[in-house]
Amino acid sequence: MEQHSHYFFAVKISKETKLVMKDHLEKLKEKLPFSRWVHYLDLHITLAFLGAASSDKLKHCDQLVLQALEESNEFTLNIYKLGFFGRKNAPRVFWAAPQESPVLNSIRQRVYSACEQAGFELETRPFCPHITLARKWRGELPFQDELAAFWEELQPKPLHFQASEIALYKTHLGQSPKYEAVKIYRLQT
Repeated sequence: MEQHSHYFFAVKISKETKLVMKDHLEKLKEKLPFSRWVHYLDLHITLAFLGAASSDKLKHCDQLVLQALEESNEFTLNIYKLGFFGRKNAPRVFWAAPQESPVLNSIRQRVYSACEQAGFELETRPFCPHITLARKWRGELPFQDELAAFWEELQPKPLHFQASEIALYKTHLGQSPKYEAVKIYRLQT
């Protein structure tokens, strides 16, 4: 069965920030049994997931996103907390989140609108910016019980970074790291 590459737009996290997060991920892995941990080089904040796409449709989307971002400036994000999606006892996604950012929300809306204009059908759930760290809880104890003793200890120190690039990523299933930035959109300084 042929597997098609998927594409998505995301805030690209700087190498320096990824290295700091890598150290934190190593500590989290020691305490939290998730099935799959994200490779530190794959860390990002998704803005719009496109799925499989033809080169013509991607080219049209590229032009629209380029126009949508041409007046956009780089901005600071502060990663400050951990959380999860799914059931409290067995979450499906474990993540780190940035503080609320009107600039990030605006950038996301511009990218999202450009992708819709290009004909992509996008997810309609409210935007919840996050950096996926791990997937599928596999602990013997429920997640909440396992965390109770050291939740405060696991919380990251606020990590500030300059969001200066948006990337169009291509997924390479079966590889690690699995995301390749095929186009970079630099924000103004």
